[in-house]
Amino acid sequence: MANSKIEWTEKTWNVVTGCTKISEGCKHCYAERMSKRLAGRCGYDKDEPFKVALHPDKFDDPLRWKKPSKIFVCSMGDLFHEDVGFDVIRRIWAVMTTARQHTYMILTKRPERMKQFYEWMQKQEFKVETAWDNIWLGVTAENQQRADERIPILLQIPAAKRFVSVEPMLGEIDITKYLTQLDWVICGCESGPNRRTCQTEWIRDLKNQCISVGVPFFLKQMEISGKLVKMPELDGQIWREYPKEAIT
Repeated sequence: MANSKIEWTEKTWNVVTGCTKISEGCKHCYAERMSKRLAGRCGYDKDEPFKVALHPDKFDDPLRWKKPSKIFVCSMGDLFHEDVGFDVIRRIWAVMTTARQHTYMILTKRPERMKQFYEWMQKQEFKVETAWDNIWLGVTAENQQRADERIPILLQIPAAKRFVSVEPMLGEIDITKYLTQLDWVICGCESGPNRRTCQTEWIRDLKNQCISVGVPFFLKQMEISGKLVKMPELDGQIWREYPKEAIT
């Protein structure tokens, strides 16, 4: 099923799945856990279900989805993994720029390769400034180190919207100096077995950073009294904000 239970999107498009761990946020990867449940089925390898794989049968899915939707691209992997060739990514881009009724959200822990792809595409026939206005680009920043590594690279890449996913939030993060160039911040504690601690004050501070400059803030999940709560209330409200002109 393409319909998603991920709170900030409506559909997932897993034309590429699989990944390898590169930073602290990967330790308890939900996509890896899910791929193991799918081993030997749905195009997932029986012995190595989380190895990077292309699913050609899913290429045209957005063309068949007529209702405008928010689509999370590659929720079960990283589109900009080194094992995904630029020619494959370009085919995916062609679908996104054809099925323009949708908004596409791409999240990566590999912004360096995302930047390389954009530079490569600029040498092709696509016009970066005009052809991709329905494609949002984001990076995961699970702690201060990864925020300072990844966000500056994201800000060098032309995009309709730029966003940061602070999930899993593994420590206090200050992204004030980047926020004026960002369009959206998603936040959430870690989920699943053996989840690591996320303090409410860390989340509150990040929320207040966003409020101070008017950047939409989306709080996906938070631990309350030892329980994981989806779309929790924080400081008197549920934080389900999106960038302006987003499909909601």
